[in-house]
Amino acid sequence: MGWLQSIQEKMLLKYLLWKGRTSRIRAYLQAKKPVKAEPLLPGKARVAAVQGELVLIGDPLQYADLMYQAVHEAVSRGAQLVAFPEDNATHLVGMLPGLTGGKDVSQLVAELGEEVKVADIFNYLTPVTKQVYFAVFSELSALFGVFIMAGSIVVAGDNGKTVNEAYLFGPDGSIIGRQQKLHLLPLEEEWGLSCGNHLSVYDTPVGKLAFPICMDATYFETFRIAAAKGAQTIIIPTANPDQYNFWKELRGIWPRVQESAVFGIKSSMVGNVMGLTLTGRSGIFAPLELTPNKDGILAQAETYDRPEVVVADLDYQMLQEYRQDNLFTNYLNTELCRRYLPQLY
Repeated sequence: MGWLQSIQEKMLLKYLLWKGRTSRIRAYLQAKKPVKAEPLLPGKARVAAVQGELVLIGDPLQYADLMYQAVHEAVSRGAQLVAFPEDNATHLVGMLPGLTGGKDVSQLVAELGEEVKVADIFNYLTPVTKQVYFAVFSELSALFGVFIMAGSIVVAGDNGKTVNEAYLFGPDGSIIGRQQKLHLLPLEEEWGLSCGNHLSVYDTPVGKLAFPICMDATYFETFRIAAAKGAQTIIIPTANPDQYNFWKELRGIWPRVQESAVFGIKSSMVGNVMGLTLTGRSGIFAPLELTPNKDGILAQAETYDRPEVVVADLDYQMLQEYRQDNLFTNYLNTELCRRYLPQLY
């Protein structure tokens, strides 16, 4: 009866693609009344970090509305760049039948069979996930006239491997950048995901941007490479499957910003879904001397478990002056670094 199951799977996928068709999503979003972003000032940008809640969604229009509300709030507060969290289309797993009743990930996979991995579920849904994600954020970035780092999605990659990948959209709705996650959590390896091995920096009117993903901020090298390639702002979308712990959080973006003399934006996914508890405190960070309280924080979410939008201003002229005058960067022993890291230095 394998042929029957195959037909059923194909028919379900066709139905989900039809339900999430681009024309339907665009018509829905175009019926709304977005605000337009403020004009950019030379050397400055107002940025927003979206702290989103992961909920399972059965209709792509619900997903479109959830993303619309976050962008609308950010742009209403003056944001010209909006950053979303990691796993920012996992909501759409809710389109699959049988996910109600509080099943967790391990139960779901066990019911599908021993040979099935979580990655197989994401691979199956990839045509739907990409179609909806691209339609939503292409339309939103164009409607509001802003840059959107839309958070990451878990999909079947070009090489046949399952990857965690984020995309950057321009104010005309086009895709202007992409980045695969470079360091995996043990849980992601268990699920069958693969990591990328290339770190990109994109030169945009809102700054030179890099957007490695979650675990990538654990390692100093990620930020150092991005800064050496010219990044001024490094965005970190996260979805931390753990109870909130201030000290664990410190291993991430805050010290990396201080070490590398860049601005940092952290967008966290929160919520309780399919047996996973996601926590994180979104924020916008800068070198100590460039923050009002000399604490490295330009703005930060008040909670670690509820949806919020955090907004702050970045001044790239101030960052450039800080880099020129900063003892730590100016007195780096580049001879030593060049000896062991010749391609970077």
